[in-house]
Amino acid sequence: MAAKLAAAVYVTDPDTNQTVILEAGTSPEARLAALVTNPAAWEDGKLPDTTPAEPTPTGDGDADTEPAARKTAAKKPARGRTTAAEGTSGQ
Repeated sequence: MAAKLAAAVYVTDPDTNQTVILEAGTSPEARLAALVTNPAAWEDGKLPDTTPAEPTPTGDGDADTEPAARKTAAKKPARGRTTAAEGTSGQ
């Protein structure tokens, strides 16, 4: 049985970035229920278990097991002043 809300809750849908009203007495989707972290908002006073189920192995052994490569931002130039920026000839 899914957890039900004891009060109406406003959350921002991470997929659409729109405000969604979760009405009291309803059982919201798991992805939206995970956003409601106040135990007082739930009828039984406990947060629902919203951890995703473990994926079942397909037997191919190599697909989807590699972690994604982390992208890093380029380094920004230093903010200090240089001789050329000061307008002096360095003498």
